[in-house]
Amino acid sequence: MAEALAGFRPARRTAVEDVPLADALHRVPAKAVPAAAPLPGFARSTVDGYAVRAADTYGASEALPSYLDVLGAVLMGAAPDVAVRSGGAVGMPTGGVLPDGADSVVMVEHTAETMPGTIEVTRPVAPGSGVVRADEDVAAGAALVPAGRPLRAPDLGLLAAAGVTTVQVHARPRVVILSTGDEVVPPDTATLRPGQVRDATASALAGLVRDAGGDPVIAGIVSDEPGALEARLREVLPGADLVVVSAGSSVGARDETAGAVAALGDVWCHGLAIKPGKPTLLAECSGVPVAGLPGNPLSALVVFRLVGVPLVWRLAGCDTPPPEPSTRARLTRDLPSAAGRLDVVQVTLQDGLAEPIFGPSALLSILARADGYLVVPEPATGLDAGREVEITLYR
Repeated sequence: MAEALAGFRPARRTAVEDVPLADALHRVPAKAVPAAAPLPGFARSTVDGYAVRAADTYGASEALPSYLDVLGAVLMGAAPDVAVRSGGAVGMPTGGVLPDGADSVVMVEHTAETMPGTIEVTRPVAPGSGVVRADEDVAAGAALVPAGRPLRAPDLGLLAAAGVTTVQVHARPRVVILSTGDEVVPPDTATLRPGQVRDATASALAGLVRDAGGDPVIAGIVSDEPGALEARLREVLPGADLVVVSAGSSVGARDETAGAVAALGDVWCHGLAIKPGKPTLLAECSGVPVAGLPGNPLSALVVFRLVGVPLVWRLAGCDTPPPEPSTRARLTRDLPSAAGRLDVVQVTLQDGLAEPIFGPSALLSILARADGYLVVPEPATGLDAGREVEITLYR
């Protein structure tokens, strides 16, 4: 499976658009954003205290303090109107501009006012202590944020600090979701006839697409009639960045999906060594990647999380999807597996223990109950009870 996924690397990327900073969270910059000027732009204090020349504090201790004359104080948001000379000190607030002549700031906790206009320093400081250089946060010309990595909250703060109010990012990938099968009916169907099932997969897939920064489009249900899926694919491909087909449960429905996709493009693979999710199809039609998923909801969602979500991020210009939260836990029981197949096992977590949940791939409730999942590697023939494993957590 790993080789199949590594080789399926569609070249398609979404268009680039300008978005205001307020709307840029989790969007992917199309190019690095350079700093027009250094940050913070001036040497500033990181503590409340006194700006000094470090040499004037050497050897200072509580038993033998250094005595310095207070020459004035720096006000927040204003340039200093006093310089530091040898034997002198200037009062400093956190974030204040370092006055000329000073090379460090001694914390107020290490000083005491012995008499008006004089302080004693009880601990020495080194040059640069308690100070941030003018370009220590970001140097002029350096990248504030890189291309290809989703923007996080601190990135937005750094861009704002640099005066950047709009960012060039990739548009959200438009992911068209098609459901197939004569047995599948819309979720708002009030009464089911025998053999009918409401379309649960499309809504859940749309949620995964949104989590990955995509724009899901639920495009309805296609019947198993020969030629119907091919015709529908021709309609939706021009407006899609990715097409996801949730195939019907029957072998015939899966064959119909493979045939329709093959008629319009190139099939990369049909079948992955993964459980659940073996009948997965990956293809490219007119430059648009297409993912054909199993009909059972659990299988479809498991495989889309592993295969489809990275595709959505890649289309948005991010080759390495942001890592999902994870934790370590110990298995409560043995997990058998077949070598050469990737097994994805749903688990519940409690008190550092991972309890596997088993059941047919048609049971969506298994995913709803799970706190996360573990992956049994392809070479493994199983995992022993008591073994510590990595659990990927659902958010």
